Amino acid sequence: MFGRLTLIGIGLIGGSIARVARRDGLAGEIVVSTRRQETLDRAAELGLGDRYTTDMAAAVEGADCVIVSVPVGASEAVAQAIGPHLKPGAIVSDVGSVKADVVRQMAPHLPAHAHFVPAHPVAGTEHSGPDAGFAELFHNRWCILTPPPGTDPAAVEHLAAFWRATGSKVETMTPEHHDMVLAITSHIPHLIAYNIVGTAAHLEQVTASEVIKFSAGGFRDFTRIAASDPTMWRDVFLHNKEAVIEMLGRFIEDLFALQRAVRFSDGDALFELFTKTRAIRRGIIDVGQDTAAPDFGRASAGGPAEILAKG
Repeated sequence: MFGRLTLIGIGLIGGSIARVARRDGLAGEIVVSTRRQETLDRAAELGLGDRYTTDMAAAVEGADCVIVSVPVGASEAVAQAIGPHLKPGAIVSDVGSVKADVVRQMAPHLPAHAHFVPAHPVAGTEHSGPDAGFAELFHNRWCILTPPPGTDPAAVEHLAAFWRATGSKVETMTPEHHDMVLAITSHIPHLIAYNIVGTAAHLEQVTASEVIKFSAGGFRDFTRIAASDPTMWRDVFLHNKEAVIEMLGRFIEDLFALQRAVRFSDGDALFELFTKTRAIRRGIIDVGQDTAAPDFGRASAGGPAEILAKG
């Protein structure tokens, strides 16, 4: 689908793109570029690319498609480094969980002769690094494209076809709408997970060994999410703060309502809420976004059955 595909960053997402592109012949040549030499050396040991370099400018020369897989906060620096070296007609994309701020950071530094099509594959696990990727990561998961106004439709469709070839389902929306949707479906759940695991760690009445020993399924789910890459998620919250704060305010209002229902023994209110949320869970399973299998019966972490929403 691309003669030369350049991957800037080779962690979980970049590594998974490399693996599926290699397995299914989606690129004639894969060029891998990372900031750290040791990461690049590991990618080479795993055979994730055909060429490897720490020089981003050299990596993108002659590339038909460049996918930037770095923490959101590093997007602008990457765009500044690669912009002058992109060939006419090249497609530049990313995989960040925030879109409006990525557009603001990257677009000013990319030449008019290149096509900028931001993307967000909504797939991931709590693991990171080049060893964490696997070719099946994107199977039956959504990839959201957020092209800025005026983007060449042919370039958008070309990238959409690439993502569909990885196994993804593709949706297109504005960057701002993406950020609002993902704030409630991904970013707030991660924030809650970080907070509740942190709260458990700081409880003086409960020892750390008891938290680990008696963790129920719900808490284990929180710990898995809270184990996600700290740098990536720090940048997500800093660069999508408006949408996160708005959705967090709504969540806090609903949490206070739930607190009142518990305090005043309002069983009807609790039952009504739990019935609604149960229906949502069943809907997620029905469309294939998760499995109903018990957590102890699932594949080991990192496999397709343990896929979480990245954000």
